[in-house]
Amino acid sequence: MEDPKVVYVLDDDAEARASLATVVQSLGYPAVEFDSAESFLEQFDPASRGCVVSDVHMGGISGVELVQRLQERDLNLPVIVVTGFADIRLAVSAMQSGAITFLEKVGRPGEIAEAIQMAMAQEEVRHQEVAERDSYRQRIESLSADEREVLVRVLDGKPNKVIKKELDIGLRTAELRRANVMRKMGARSLAELVRMTLVAGIMTAAPIPEMCEMPVQQQQARAS
Repeated sequence: MEDPKVVYVLDDDAEARASLATVVQSLGYPAVEFDSAESFLEQFDPASRGCVVSDVHMGGISGVELVQRLQERDLNLPVIVVTGFADIRLAVSAMQSGAITFLEKVGRPGEIAEAIQMAMAQEEVRHQEVAERDSYRQRIESLSADEREVLVRVLDGKPNKVIKKELDIGLRTAELRRANVMRKMGARSLAELVRMTLVAGIMTAAPIPEMCEMPVQQQQARAS
């Protein structure tokens, strides 16, 4: 059974933290409080699920930097930033860095509750996307080196006769390796295979390790 989703409340103002925690608990989620982004980052378990509600302006790491650090670690954790009137510019900067929304501290508790529910829904979608991506990557890793050579050429649209010639193998061997790729990937069609590799972050005829690091937009451009 999966651990419950948690709302991490970050604010260096104890009263503000307690107020936010009350809203969180009214929604049925556990609230875990931190008085700084540093303490949160030190103690946070990357396997945990949920979202963050963070003050945008704290001593030390700001809410903007927190969003950036979570993204650098590729952590699937939506962030809601809470701001005072004077911190609107910082809040906008946090959203530009990847926060899902910002709320003023003088806002209604209902707005915070709505934002938390939105964040949890977004986290669920991200969680499913990451699970799907990791599943496809594991399938690719299960391919032998020879099968990966065939996969690269299949994604480049090359027929078995061309694959046979380029790899200096028999036509029957090329056909078998291609069939093995489709079977191990669980793909019922070439279109499905292409989608799987795109989701996994691998596409076109470039070497597989290089494709893992290629931006999605560039992958799609090269595939078209």
